[in-house]
Amino acid sequence: MLPVMLDVAGKPVVVVGGGAVGTRKAAAARAAGAVVTVIPEAYRPEHLDGAFLVFACAPPEVNAAVVADARARGVLVCSASDPPAGDFVLPAVVRAGGLAVAVSTGGAAPALARRIREKLEAEFDAAFGAWVRVLAEVRPVVLARVTDPARRRELLDAFADWPWLARVRAEGADAVKAAMLAAVPSEPDA
Repeated sequence: MLPVMLDVAGKPVVVVGGGAVGTRKAAAARAAGAVVTVIPEAYRPEHLDGAFLVFACAPPEVNAAVVADARARGVLVCSASDPPAGDFVLPAVVRAGGLAVAVSTGGAAPALARRIREKLEAEFDAAFGAWVRVLAEVRPVVLARVTDPARRRELLDAFADWPWLARVRAEGADAVKAAMLAAVPSEPDA
């Protein structure tokens, strides 16, 4: 498996099967900004027309047909009943603002992935999300003002070090952003 974060915003995603699993997959795709169509009726291959991504969440015999039809169309597919038959599995995800930590067992043990996610949720609090937001705001400034690649990498690496998280928790995101920006040259270096 190759772990990736896939941008589905505005893209058509089809979920075949409207049960509990299909409902969860549809909700995850909608939360990521996808345009989701749930197929709760008898499946037909044309349901996949125009799909960017497909979730097969019906009985196993229907899922096998969905996988075959998606593959024939060159569409990525996830099979709920037979994960190895599909192209991908959805990991368990911990989110804190812009931070996303994915946990996967490759479909072998979703319950274990869920338990690991639950354990990690206690570790990654809102401060991580604030830190990621600050880093997202500071990074373009560093890229614009620091032209030396080694110095740029050094600065961005330093901002991603643990003492900054402690400062976010102690001083707040705005103070940390100001401190980071103070470490960046005010004009582009030559």
